[in-house]
Amino acid sequence: MFRLFKRKSYPEFWKQHIEKVSKSKNYTNYETIRFVALDTETTGFDYDNDRILCIGAIAIKNNKIKVNDSFEVYIKQDVFNKETVKIHGIRRNGNEVKVSEEEALIKFIEYLDDAIIIAHHTKFDITMINEALKRINVGPLRSKQLDTNFIHKKIATENQFKKLFSLDELCKIYNVKMHDRHTASGDALITAYLFLKLTTKYKKNNALNLTELIRTNYYLSS
Repeated sequence: MFRLFKRKSYPEFWKQHIEKVSKSKNYTNYETIRFVALDTETTGFDYDNDRILCIGAIAIKNNKIKVNDSFEVYIKQDVFNKETVKIHGIRRNGNEVKVSEEEALIKFIEYLDDAIIIAHHTKFDITMINEALKRINVGPLRSKQLDTNFIHKKIATENQFKKLFSLDELCKIYNVKMHDRHTASGDALITAYLFLKLTTKYKKNNALNLTELIRTNYYLSS
């Protein structure tokens, strides 16, 4: 009977993730916050049946992109969809060094630390990662998250009735150059530049309280 109330025993990397996020004081001063722009390349868009091929990320702090604080990992595939290779270019037997899904997730969580995640259409990337975490009996991510699509809609009130903007559309609106599009690291870097453009505009127009946005932890916003 008492086993029903026994607390789940988590692996060390996950206990550290929970502790770091819960104890972080990294969310009150914008200049000291470490943001991590994130992107995933996947075999498709089905949360249950598709898998992550690659995770790319890069840090942002004090209005600067930290090129020396970046992350990229490729994952070995049991599930593969050759139809999506023409989009992301990742082949099952490509030359990239690939690790197991569990090893990739552990490396990513350790890199993430207590950062706030920035992504475009955050719900997709986070859900794919959470589904992968579920497969190794942890999760979901405890990190706070922000969506560039949502921030744009809060700033550009004339566009608030359009539900979704593509990354390409926002790059055009904010004059962000698109290099290495449809690679995880490339799209993470593009998202980082876009985030800086958005926050610069919000500061000028005083159109958005970023601290409040972080506090309310929007990632299902789009």
